[in-house]
Amino acid sequence: MKQLIIYGIVGGITTVIAIVSYWLVSRLLFIPVVPSSIISWLIAFFFAFWANRKFVFQSHNPVLPELFEFFMCRISTGVLDIVIMFIFADVLGFYDLGVKIVSCAVVIILNYIASKLFIFRNKGENA
Repeated sequence: MKQLIIYGIVGGITTVIAIVSYWLVSRLLFIPVVPSSIISWLIAFFFAFWANRKFVFQSHNPVLPELFEFFMCRISTGVLDIVIMFIFADVLGFYDLGVKIVSCAVVIILNYIASKLFIFRNKGENA
């Protein structure tokens, strides 16, 4: 339960980073929705890897293999985020920041499952 609470805190911070970075890039740099989503995803990705490895799962496994696994799992949720933003913000015209918040919530849940079961587990344990 403690791990889930810490993950929730890290996920919340990651979400804030994703939303704020999206806002900064889209509003201050006037970059369109999809590129802004990609940039905010990358920023949130690197923070999430570091924070999950250090605080949530306290991993002592080699960094590069975990980074690769983290990337492979998160690229799919990153693509999902971009698809959600494209469909609901660009195509359907919903308010982009509202869509971003909902999209981040979906992504957080899926990322926890992947991290817990595949990435940051003790490599000597069964999943």
